Amino acid sequence: MDAPAIARVLRASFDEYRGLYTDRAFAVTTPSADSIAQRMEEGPTWVAQHGELILGTISAIARDDGLYLRGMAVCPLWRGQKVGWAMLEQVEAFARRAGTRHLYLSTTPFLSRAIRLYKNYGFLQSDEGPHEVLGTPLFTMVKHVD
Repeated sequence: MDAPAIARVLRASFDEYRGLYTDRAFAVTTPSADSIAQRMEEGPTWVAQHGELILGTISAIARDDGLYLRGMAVCPLWRGQKVGWAMLEQVEAFARRAGTRHLYLSTTPFLSRAIRLYKNYGFLQSDEGPHEVLGTPLFTMVKHVD
């Protein structure tokens, strides 16, 4: 998989929100290609493609309490085209095959489009932390895998 291309997708997807993150939180949200390559060693990474063009990405890491989703992004020009939904379906199918009972993620309250997608897909807001990352507010959302 192409870590530099995934890094570009993350940067393009979150750039418009840069001013709402602290500098350190934005750096964590838009990791370098080297960090992406390391993530790929920690758990699966999926991409949505149109030909050779990567439209979106999501990665996951297995934890005792479920599958933690991270680094989900869809290129701005492809938002609203069901790219995010399709990636979530792939992750959920993977979780089912692995016997995972919960999917969870952390998001910022200002990513309203992403939050709407997660809610429509069946994620519910949880009181569990973390509640911030490097000075930027967060909340957790959980989905039970049927």
